[in-house]
Amino acid sequence: MTDSSRFTDVRMKGFGPRAPVADVLAALAARTAPLPPEKVPLARLAGRVLADAVASPVDVPAFERAAMDGYAVRAADTSPAVPLLVRGESMPARPFSGTVGAGEAVRIATGAPIPAGADAVLMAELAQPHADGRVAAREGLIAGKHIVRVGEDVAKDRVVLASGRVLRPQDVGLLASIGVGAARVHRRPRVALLVTGNELLPPGDVPMGFRIVDSNSPVLAALVARDGGDPLPVQYLADDFAAVRDAIRDADADAVLVSGGTSVGAADHAPAAVAELGELAFHGVALRPAGPLGVGFVPAPRRGEGVEGCGGDLTGSAPVHPFTPSPRPVFLLPGNPVSCLCAYDLFAGRVVRRLGGRPWELPYRSGTLPLASRVPSAEGRTDYVRVRIEGGRVVPMLGVGASNLSSAVAADGFVLVPPERDELPAGEAVVVWRYDG
Repeated sequence: MTDSSRFTDVRMKGFGPRAPVADVLAALAARTAPLPPEKVPLARLAGRVLADAVASPVDVPAFERAAMDGYAVRAADTSPAVPLLVRGESMPARPFSGTVGAGEAVRIATGAPIPAGADAVLMAELAQPHADGRVAAREGLIAGKHIVRVGEDVAKDRVVLASGRVLRPQDVGLLASIGVGAARVHRRPRVALLVTGNELLPPGDVPMGFRIVDSNSPVLAALVARDGGDPLPVQYLADDFAAVRDAIRDADADAVLVSGGTSVGAADHAPAAVAELGELAFHGVALRPAGPLGVGFVPAPRRGEGVEGCGGDLTGSAPVHPFTPSPRPVFLLPGNPVSCLCAYDLFAGRVVRRLGGRPWELPYRSGTLPLASRVPSAEGRTDYVRVRIEGGRVVPMLGVGASNLSSAVAADGFVLVPPERDELPAGEAVVVWRYDG
């Protein structure tokens, strides 16, 4: 690891020894943690991550209720063809106030309370109405038939949702059913997107002359959102040291992603900027593509520093956002689109998920399949290899440059070649991480 006092400027010189992927991941795991929780109302809980387990304060249902439309009866009275006197009805929120006696029935709706004395529900489809208003069962019932018992859905004090769960729509419905109107969830990490490069045009423009359109920021914004983060509006930066440094320093975010400006070119200012502001922990990783990746930690901006309209305390003693970690992580992602995707997936995405209380592991579905052909590599380096799946075999997409984003579109997923291997031979079973799912 390096800090600002030992920063090595690699511009126009080239990288020295590169850090193993495992070392970078270990440092990030040790230095990041979920953000503090916040209380969020029920209507906004879907997709959020529970900070605390939720136990039910009540039984659901709190009373015995009918599971079917029909008649509340005593099971012992349901010998076929024996007519029962219908004494009244029980409806949702309007229960029958009497007691069902021998030879009697009460018309009942689904969800309505079971009257005293009844121990079964005769389905409407199995009831034979008589002209005099009485009703007979077409078949006999056993006690408990079509009755939902107290606590059958949820028992009081039962833990219904564990901490760390990403809440699904049905989870929100369950919370509503037990009377929970709000819950503590991890705050969504706010992620700054800084894009460097004099040659870049914003998305939506058409490439012209010697200028190209920024394709990294839409990808990064979508990935951050996928991982539970809140991507902030993109800032475009000229290839200027002061502009890059100031944008990183002033970013009011829990994590900062910088696209471009991190390799060995004369205009690659991001590593020096991070080193000046805080700590450039890693620059250059033993990984293909995405070798120029940088990882650093810089202090969060203080109130009154760099952020207009922050108000409040201007003494510089408190972060702009009260829960912003300080120092917060900064990822210097290569400008080549596939390298950028690779670096985000293997490193930045893990931290975004962790800050939001989500799992550290890759978010892709994986499976094991045989290789259709050999994958060459180099010992000491991790390779991120785009692949297609054809006929149940893994077809490597070799010889495709890191600037060709279309290759990642055509790929079904990727394979990681570990650093202790110099090749993966044809026929070997490999783990494939699938982009879809």
